[in-house]
This record gives sequence, C-alpha cells and structure tokens, in this order.
Amino acid sequence: MKLINIGFGNLASADRIVAVVSPDSAPIKRMVQDARDKGRLIDACYGRKSRSVIFTDCGQIIICAIGAEAIHSRLSEEEEQ
Repeated sequence: MKLINIGFGNLASADRIVAVVSPDSAPIKRMVQDARDKGRLIDACYGRKSRSVIFTDCGQIIICAIGAEAIHSRLSEEEEQ
C-alpha cells in the first residue's frame, strides 16, 4: 500500500484516490456537505481553509488544506518510485 502525505502528518492511500478537486464550485460544496451529513467526510484541515477535496473509491471524501497541485505532485512522485 502506497501512502501519500496530505498535510499535517496525515496520510492517505494513493491506491484508493479517485479524484482530487478544488472545493470552490457549488456542486463540490454540496457533495462535501452531503458527506458530512452522512458521516463519510474526513476533515484533515485542522481548522484551516480547505484547498482540495479528495474522493476515494470507497465513498469517503477527504478535505485537506494543501492544494490539488501539491497532491498531484506527491502522487506523481509515488508513481515514479
């Protein structure tokens, strides 16, 4: 299992990530709120502004305070190794 750092010492399984998107659009905000209501949201922001939303293959949604580009570069580094 490959793990990537999603900020503040938190790790996520790189194999289970389906998409990494920006949290600014209204549909993404609705999906995050729906996941929060259903208990499927993992908040890894530590009180900071969320800069990316990670969707997993098991239906969990992770919000984190690092940008989608940073996560992409970390995923690319993992794939190269």
